[in-house]
Amino acid sequence: QVQLVESGGGLVQPGGSLRLSCAASRSIFSINAMGWYRQAPGKQRELVARITSAGSTNYGGSVRGRFTISRAIAKNTVYLQMNSLKPEDTAVYYCNADNLPSFSSWGQGTQVTVSS
Repeated sequence: QVQLVESGGGLVQPGGSLRLSCAASRSIFSINAMGWYRQAPGKQRELVARITSAGSTNYGGSVRGRFTISRAIAKNTVYLQMNSLKPEDTAVYYCNADNLPSFSSWGQGTQVTVSS
């Protein structure tokens, strides 16, 4: 298992940027994949971005070209750089460590609100 703590959320105007961080309690080097998901009120949780242990990335269609996932293995941290934010990006953003079938861990979430 691994504990995850997200940070960096907040209120930002449309067109602005934020960087989210996800700090893990242990090395992320051998975890199959780290990802960011989000859930808006009344909607299902959806994939935002994911990075595998090999460094391959994939993105949800609505954020492709605007968001970038990266990692600092030495710091046990995964980042989500969010640019050109839109009101529809408003959601709680969750970090996930996918090491199935061994475990899948979630952070507590961080609120991102895009509003003028």
